[in-house]
Amino acid sequence: MPPETIRVEADPSEDRYSRLRLIPWWEQEKIRRARVLVIGAGALGNEILKNLALLGFLQVVVVDLDQIELSNLSRAILFRSTDVGRSKADTVARAYRELLPEATVRPLTANVMQDCGLGLFAWADLILAGLDNREARLWINRAAWKTNRPWIDGAIEGVNGVARAFLPGRAPCYECTLGETDWAILDRRMSCNLLLHEATSEGRVPTTPTISSIIGGIQVQEAVKLLHGMPTLASKGYIFEGLHHTSYVVDYTENPECLSHYILDKIVDIHEASNALTLEQLLQRATADLSSDEVVLEFSRDIIHKLVCPKCGGEEECFVPVGAIRYDQGRCPSDGQMRVVQTLSGYRGEPELGKRRLDQLGLPRFDIFTARSEEAEISYCIAGDAESVLGPLAASSLNEVRR
Repeated sequence: MPPETIRVEADPSEDRYSRLRLIPWWEQEKIRRARVLVIGAGALGNEILKNLALLGFLQVVVVDLDQIELSNLSRAILFRSTDVGRSKADTVARAYRELLPEATVRPLTANVMQDCGLGLFAWADLILAGLDNREARLWINRAAWKTNRPWIDGAIEGVNGVARAFLPGRAPCYECTLGETDWAILDRRMSCNLLLHEATSEGRVPTTPTISSIIGGIQVQEAVKLLHGMPTLASKGYIFEGLHHTSYVVDYTENPECLSHYILDKIVDIHEASNALTLEQLLQRATADLSSDEVVLEFSRDIIHKLVCPKCGGEEECFVPVGAIRYDQGRCPSDGQMRVVQTLSGYRGEPELGKRRLDQLGLPRFDIFTARSEEAEISYCIAGDAESVLGPLAASSLNEVRR
């Protein structure tokens, strides 16, 4: 005889999120509408994304540069053995949609410091990071401050971890927490002529899936509370020590000389793409908008313009972000002399640069340029790039004037 089929009548009062709505202050609509940027898709990123999917976050961009390695499988719930060698970002995006089919997840296989424009940060309501190095955290902190966005950081090592929240315009920030040891580690990554040394051991720290689940859970819990206006770990750190299961909250101290504490005053969307606009054209628009003939365009990050050999005088134009060229690539191919790096931080009307399109500067798409005169400033988001970066999420990205 065939086994008896047991029928269970569905409770009409139950839906996917009904248990969440039992929390008195819970508003599922706020979660549904939220735009989330997740940076890092390793052990912490997997836990963050898993939790976001279970809670019903429908609009997510995930950024990660790396491919899946065999060692990731012991710490990442969204990876399978068949995924080894594949893009982390693409793989977690697919797994997210399996958990929540109605979600739109945009994977970006990219270096957040070199390949992600500030427009991506301005798009997000929340930024969650699961990273393994200070350099990227520092960049995210400065980008989040400029675009007036909150971000939630997590870090793990062994069975210990920390989660902390940084709110826009509210100090202390992540950079304020850096001490002498942190800055020494950061300095070792870059040579005195701004060329990148080989990666240090930072980035391959011992971790377990248990600590990543704890810290990733706290990070997403902080994101949910932030959306609902509940108390958060604002400028504080939640420290978890897994050996004895002790935890405590630390208060950070503001550094009055911190370089991160700057918010762009006004961001205006430009609907041309970066391949359709030159520096000269953007400067002309800024000159009209600021009613001044003395305007400077500032880039979102410094770029390497040239490598110049002091011995033979040979020059190589580069137009790449600082940090994109390794130290061993800095030697002159003719005589082996270490070349001098010439950088650009902006445009002041130089004729040799004016005809160069924005996509020919080494800056990422969907970036923000800030124009300054002596009396005012205005920032331009190159929103014509939004679709190429955000894909289907671009429809929710644009407002004519953001602030």
